[in-house]
Amino acid sequence: MSTHALIVDQSAPSSIAFGEIADPVAGPGQVLVDVMHASLNYADLNNAVSGRIPAGAPLGLDAAGIVLQGAADGSGPAAGTQVVLFADGAFAERVAVDVSAVAEVPEGVGLAEAAALPTAGLAALRSLRGAGIAPGKRVLVTGASGGVGRYAVRLAAHAGAYVIASAGSPGRGDGLAGLGADEVVVGLDDVKEPVDIVVETVGGAHLVRAWELLAPGGSLQSVGWTSGEPAVFPPYATVGPPKTLTSYVNEFGAADDLAELVRLTADGTLAPEIGWRGSWERFAEAAAALRGRRVRGKAVFDLE
Repeated sequence: MSTHALIVDQSAPSSIAFGEIADPVAGPGQVLVDVMHASLNYADLNNAVSGRIPAGAPLGLDAAGIVLQGAADGSGPAAGTQVVLFADGAFAERVAVDVSAVAEVPEGVGLAEAAALPTAGLAALRSLRGAGIAPGKRVLVTGASGGVGRYAVRLAAHAGAYVIASAGSPGRGDGLAGLGADEVVVGLDDVKEPVDIVVETVGGAHLVRAWELLAPGGSLQSVGWTSGEPAVFPPYATVGPPKTLTSYVNEFGAADDLAELVRLTADGTLAPEIGWRGSWERFAEAAAALRGRRVRGKAVFDLE
């Protein structure tokens, strides 16, 4: 028995192709999930070419579907439960994942919307938490029109912060005020006052300028690097009143935080924005749109 999946294939464009993998078998603390939808991230595109994922192994981190088989040890959701998951190898028709990697999706939250939550939503939620989000903080979100950025704007506003959303063009800034941004700017030239927190997703010169804008005692969370450009700091840029630049990576074992994101979606605080949606047979189109920054929010595959 085998399962259809999007796998690493160095001979294919973007090193991604369809292939067959061994049918997953759930361990004692795992559930078997029938994947209905999955979400594409920059991390998936990078993983395909980085060597971090072996050739022939499935890609993907974000998915949602229905539990086909509950965990043998009785933990986690039962068969028939709708779930969202954050785990390696999510781009497959069926996946076996630890119960610590899934959260139940209640009625009223679509599975496609749930699939758009994990990587971007976790990065926004956890980076803001790590930076000490609180009412009255001045928060700068760079790359605010992307998946992480849009969640960060909404979550920071929900926490009572003053939010400055930076986008790459006026058009990409559309809708950010509606998510709770107090200011929407193009680039960072119009940001004049210091900020307490930066959720930084662009890298390169943006990262350097965001560091300059960070107030003493502030925290810059380096969540992404979509520009692909080097960040060159001028001499003595890191000499002065204490402030921090923190590297970030999404850790697994995210069940509680996934449940929080689903809860916030169910009560209307979060509204996952899907800027591209289509069959996973069109993954190359989705990848090109993501690289070209033509996706507002998330790109979601339908596996049904």
